[in-house]
This record gives sequence, C-alpha cells and structure tokens, in this order.
Amino acid sequence: MTTKTSQLTKEELKVYILIFCASVDSDATEDEMNLVKSKTTPDIFNKMLKAFSVHSEQESIDKIEECIHIHEFTEMELAEFRQEIYKLFLTDNKFHRKEQSLDRILDNILY
Repeated sequence: MTTKTSQLTKEELKVYILIFCASVDSDATEDEMNLVKSKTTPDIFNKMLKAFSVHSEQESIDKIEECIHIHEFTEMELAEFRQEIYKLFLTDNKFHRKEQSLDRILDNILY
C-alpha cells in the first residue's frame, strides 16, 4: 500500500527538506526562501510549502525519514544536496543551534 508521503518525487522531497531547513530556526528569511525557490519550479515550491505548513517539526522529520528510504540517492546526489543545505543554513551568516541540531538529524537520516 502506498501512502501520500511515498508519492513525493525526489525533487519534491529535496524542496521539502530545504523549506524545513530554512524554517527550522523559526525565522525563514526572504533570502533563504529565494534560494529554495531558485532550486525548483514555482508549482513544486508552492506544493511543498503547503505540505510543510501542516506538519509539526517531528512530523516533518518522520516524513523525510520515510521518503528518503523510498528514493535511491547516489552518494554524489547526497553530497551535492548536503552542500545545498549548508549554503542555505549559512545564507544569514549564522549557524543557529536549531540548524545545527537539524543538520545532525539529517546526517543520520541521509547516511
């Protein structure tokens, strides 16, 4: 049986994770959101922003963990994606405590 979660494409999952990363410190800046928007189409961005907005932090982590195992990411894809995440975290020139915590969680999920 497939769930709604499993219907996310790789690109949708990446955008969902980037939106989560931008929002984790409760202060998603315009620069952070513009960076996420630049990685995808407006339709996918809006769809993932809407999906993200209805989840708690734990629900988002659970969703990411479930979806990451559905898609087969190569080591190169993961490395490139991690670089995108770091760039997003450092957009405001600060690596907040909540961002650091999410970074560790994502490391455990992605690898």
